[in-house]
Amino acid sequence: MLSTFQNAFKIEELRNRIYFTLAMLLVFRIGAHIPTPGIDSNALAVFFQRQREEGSILTFFDMFSGGALQRLTVFALGIMPYITASIVIQLLTIVFPLLERLSKEGEAGRRKITLYTRYATIGLALVQGFTISVGLQNMTAPDGSPLVQTGMSPWAFRLLTMITLTAGTAFLMWLGEQISERGVGNGISLIIFAGIVTDIPSAVLNSFRQFQAGNLQLISLVVVLVMMLAIIIAVIFMETAYRKIPVQYAKRQQGNKVFGGQSSHLPLKINSAGVIPPIFASSILAFPATIAGFIQIPWVQGLANQFLPQAFMYNALYVLMIFFFSYFYTAIQYNPVKISDEMKKHGGFVPGIRPGQKTAEHLNEVLTRLTFAGAVYLSVVSVLPILLIRYMNVPFYFGGTALLIVVGVGLDTVRQMEAFLLNSNYDGFLRKTKKRTGTRTLRI
Repeated sequence: MLSTFQNAFKIEELRNRIYFTLAMLLVFRIGAHIPTPGIDSNALAVFFQRQREEGSILTFFDMFSGGALQRLTVFALGIMPYITASIVIQLLTIVFPLLERLSKEGEAGRRKITLYTRYATIGLALVQGFTISVGLQNMTAPDGSPLVQTGMSPWAFRLLTMITLTAGTAFLMWLGEQISERGVGNGISLIIFAGIVTDIPSAVLNSFRQFQAGNLQLISLVVVLVMMLAIIIAVIFMETAYRKIPVQYAKRQQGNKVFGGQSSHLPLKINSAGVIPPIFASSILAFPATIAGFIQIPWVQGLANQFLPQAFMYNALYVLMIFFFSYFYTAIQYNPVKISDEMKKHGGFVPGIRPGQKTAEHLNEVLTRLTFAGAVYLSVVSVLPILLIRYMNVPFYFGGTALLIVVGVGLDTVRQMEAFLLNSNYDGFLRKTKKRTGTRTLRI
């Protein structure tokens, strides 16, 4: 990994992509400190301090926005409306034939689906922004001071907040797309990655302060450190683990040339969905609880308490959603029937399995077992730290989901950099070969 970073800065194009990515993430961090007009920042800070002490879901959701929610900045909604819209559109792709046809039309169809996702993102951001603005007007800090500054009409504040938060989400969506196109890595994932990483120093400092104050035992601190190390090792191992399906290609002759007769393998990842299931599950569960946190009604607050990370309902739904999205995204990425047809077309077969339908059934069975193992791994990594936090009084910032996202996105970004380096070296080798052999290319 260190050699990858060293070699990355030796190639001008990759170096420029890295600088562009860092610059865009810097813009994200600057925007996370620009406050929304009409908010009493001091009263809001006191309110979120109380929420943090109570272990509210707002603290968990604020982790993904990089602290923008607790300051109610222009990026307070973060990128979560885009993620939620992506979930909805991809689920509707299975239901509506029109979207299904668009998903199979190549680049033109994907552009239309992306456009629909953007529209859905704006719609969700408008709804969330309006709901938050209404909730803020009815909320007060623990000392009784209102969160909204006086002197502004209620509807003017609602419209201003709704437009500001929606514009911030739209800008983040554009920022993520620019990083994916002109930078390194997946832009949306890197924005979430940056939001989590920036809170780690303050979380570590807060843990040591609690340790010095006697609120956190030494054994609990050691357990947290060991747990973090174990999660990092488990994530690296599982994210790089493959099941190799042996594939044999039969010999075939065309003219005087003989093709095939080689042995290969089909690599199937144990966790094909990556960090997508925990992210999507977290965003879906955080949405109703976040909205309920701004509505000071007893029965709404009682319902919101069931969606706290320490509650049984939250963890049960969390695990179920992780399993659902694991199978859902694996089904999107791998089509056993299509893979079997491609193998049969090129004369390939799995030893001991008949080509065609039998091969498709075998691949489907293997994928089902691998996906189950991957879903169990994601569930354990995501839920186990929450249970330890509940029973050992450890700060919530060390949630398994956060570490899973940080390590998973980091590995994915490094893989893309390695692929870019490999392609650059291959292109350079071809250019040297052409120059040495005197090969000329006809340009039209």
